[in-house]
This record gives sequence, structure tokens and C-alpha cells, in this order.
Amino acid sequence: MNTIDFLTIASAICPDRDCTVFEGKRQTYAQTNERVNRLANALAGMGVEKGDRVAVLQVNCPQYLESYFAAAKLGAIMVPLNFRARQDELSYMLENAEAKVLLSGDRYMDMVKAMLPQLPSIKQCITIDSKQPDMPYYEDLVSASSPEEVFTEIDDEDVTILVYTAGTTGRPKGVPLRHSGFSSYVLENVDPPSPEIEEKNALTVPMYHVAGLQALLTAIYGGRTLVLMRQFATKEWLETVQRERVTRAMLVPTMLKWVIDDPDFEKYDLSSLSVLTYGAASMPLEVIKKAMKVMPWVRFINAFGQTETASTITVLGPEDHIIEGTEEEKEKKLKRLTSSIGRPLPDVEVKIVDEETGEELPLGQAGEIMARGPRVMSGYWQDEQKTAQVMTPDGWLRTGDIGWMDEEGYIYLSGRKDDMIIRGGENISPEEVENVLHSHPKIEEAAVIGVPDPEWGQEPVAFVVTKKGETATEEEIREYCRARLSFKRPRSVIFVDILPRNQMGKVLKRVLREQYAES
Repeated sequence: MNTIDFLTIASAICPDRDCTVFEGKRQTYAQTNERVNRLANALAGMGVEKGDRVAVLQVNCPQYLESYFAAAKLGAIMVPLNFRARQDELSYMLENAEAKVLLSGDRYMDMVKAMLPQLPSIKQCITIDSKQPDMPYYEDLVSASSPEEVFTEIDDEDVTILVYTAGTTGRPKGVPLRHSGFSSYVLENVDPPSPEIEEKNALTVPMYHVAGLQALLTAIYGGRTLVLMRQFATKEWLETVQRERVTRAMLVPTMLKWVIDDPDFEKYDLSSLSVLTYGAASMPLEVIKKAMKVMPWVRFINAFGQTETASTITVLGPEDHIIEGTEEEKEKKLKRLTSSIGRPLPDVEVKIVDEETGEELPLGQAGEIMARGPRVMSGYWQDEQKTAQVMTPDGWLRTGDIGWMDEEGYIYLSGRKDDMIIRGGENISPEEVENVLHSHPKIEEAAVIGVPDPEWGQEPVAFVVTKKGETATEEEIREYCRARLSFKRPRSVIFVDILPRNQMGKVLKRVLREQYAES
């Protein structure tokens, strides 16, 4: 099955159900499918063929969904662009992908116009929000084109999306994702559409991110209503869940913290929410414990994955968020909430290997997490050198994450391979130090990096945000860590107002290293 079938099947089973809800406008599955066909025919008229790349630069909106399925029906490859990227990064991605068509929102049009002269591969730039001189307008194309179904011979192993990852260093890497990568996940984990069962997904994660793409395709396969937000805003999210009676949502840890810490949280009726998935960044224990306490009716799921694996490969399920049983069982579950990413999904193989020899390690021993399965990419787009660095000849992906597996198959993260601090030959996991810092009653957020040291090679340094109204001293924090971490404790503490994060809530440690170097 390929992803085009998701929309075709849902439109046949529940044609009159809302497919999207966006800023007061509702669009049924039947209407969405017709608009997709019209756009596909318009793109075909522009010369878009199987294998061509169609790029989109826009925040979440129904046109984003339509653009993906229209390109997919032609066998073309959609390139979702990070709207927070710099102009030079966007230009590189478009050039590297050799995009033939670009669809853009108005807010990016000045930047697009500046880039176009240097991008000869782009034959058409379609404006999404409003008419622009000398450019085709999205709604004009849809209204003027044929609603006839588009048929293209597409193999499940064909690439359908090219996602660019923003690495900590160097140029973004293109990750080609196949139809089978998404269908493998949804067929195993999502119920098909039902005329009787209606669910609503609040989608706030950006669709340029693999988590947003997975959420989009999962919802369409399940015949769910997608309640779209351009970008996340706490009050708007609370109001949307209450107004639309949303049943499912995904939030990164930072978003979840903002929601449960909102002073008006208790004023909103969130009783319709049954499943809340979180991931994309480390979840502080106190945040998830508070979320479970204030929303006891919600089933929480921790989903872990990468762009290179078409998103989720391991899950810490709802049952793992129920802290019950003997004291020993409670302690084990709390430990899992603190640092486990759960167990591998059925269609994924995961193993822990020695970073240097590549040999599989015994249970309980930390090494690099490797993954293999139908959803794992075969290699980076037009980059054999970087592909060879992360892919083995027999299809295993080196994730770059360090972790270990317990006797029940749960995987625990120790940190990133490139973030691991080596002090005097001893490995120090930044996440382990961060977990201790997060337990300090005065600390709101913390991040740990390794900095060069002439004697020890590297020393851990902590960047700390204190809670509102609290003050702390460097010595106080270091003494707190000394009793709990021994040699792993941070040698210095830097107090900051905010930690730099990307759109998905991950702390940008590259920026912290730059700040430290400047200071």
C-alpha cells in the first residue's frame, strides 16, 4: 500500500466527515480529495512528472496536505522546507533537491524572489496565500483545473518525501522517505477509517518535520479530522482542544510544559482528549508527572524516532505511564519515565553495539543504538560519503544515540554520540547530569555541554534557567550535583534567561558551545 491509498480509502468510507478544520473553515474528505485531484492536474499541466521534486515553504494549513497528496498522485516527491531556515540554507536545499516547482506562503515571498534567480531548476513558483505578479495563484489553479482522478504507476518503494534535517554542523542532509516507510508504520499501529468512529487530531507540530508528516498521514489513514494550527501557541491550543473536542494531540516536551503551567489551565475543558503523544526532545520527569496528575484521564505515549527512520521506532506506551504496583515496580516505572524511550515497534529491529567494533553488546551495557527495518532510509540524497558514515552494507542505521537495553527490551538513552563528554577517559552522559539538575527545586531548565580542558580533555558545563522568583548561586548548584554525581558533576554553572531551542523543542547545544566560547 502506498500513501495515496490513505486519502482514497478515507474519502470512500467517510466522504462527508471533516478532513480539515483550519481557522474556522471546514473541508470534508470528499472536498479535499477533489481539490487534490485538481491541484495534481494543474501540476501535471506545468510539466510535473514522476520523480520530480515539488517544494513547499509554508506553515501548517490545508494546502500543505493537498500539495503532498497532489504531488504523490503524480509520483512526484514533495520537499517540505523548514520555514525557520535561513535564506542560504533554503537556497541550498532547493538547489540540492533540484526542485521543479515551489509553493510558498506570502510571508516568505521576499526571500523566495531573492533566491529564484540562482535556482534555475525551479520552473514555477506558486503563491499559496494571495495573488502575486507573474506567479500562478494556488486557488486559481485549483478552481480552473479538472477534478478527474489522476492515475500514475507508483511502487511502494518509490520515494514520496524528501526531508532535510538540520544537523548540528554542516549543510542540511536530504533524507528520502519511501511510501512503504509510512505505510509500514500505519498498517501496524493505526486502525483504518470507520463510518461510526470519529476522532480529531490537533496538529501543531510543523509539517516540514517528520513527526508532523507522520501525524498527517496517520490521521488521513485513520479517517480522522485534522484540526490544524499554523504554529503552536499555548492559549490557542487550549481553546482549540476545548472548542473542537479534540481527542488526540502531539506535543514536544516544551509545549506540554507551557500547557500545564498556564495559569488558566484549569479553566479549560480538555476532557475530550484521550491520547497525548510526546517526543522529539528529552522529557523532564517533573513535567510528565505533573501532566499525568492534572490530566489523569489522558493516555500518554512517548514516541522516539528520527527523520532517517520515518519517525517513530520505539514507544513508551500508556501502560508505562501508570505508576502502580509494589515499591520496586513503581521505582522501575519512574526510572523508565526518566530516561527510557520504550521498546521497539514490531516492524523495527534495534540493537546496541560497541561504537568502535560494531559488535552487539550484552543487556545493560551502553553503546550506539542501531536500527533496521522497512522504514529506515537507504541513504542520504545524493551524498554517498555521509550515507557511508551512518549506513552499514546490510541496512543498519547508526542513529548516533547512545543507550542500553534492559532485560524486558526497554531502551534507555544516555545521550548523543556527538554530545558525549569524555573526561579523563571516562564517559559522562549530558542527560544524566541534566536529570540531576532538573531535580533541583530552584531549577526550571538545564542543559550540559562538554568544553575543552587542558588537563582532563573535557569538562562538563551546565547552563541553567532558574524558576520564576528563585535565585541560586553557582556553588549551591555544584554542591547539589557533587553529592549525586561525583566526578560527573559540572565544573561550572552558567545562569541564562532561556535555553536556545529549535522548532521541535530540542536544545541547540551548538549554540551553547558558541556562547561559551564567546564568554
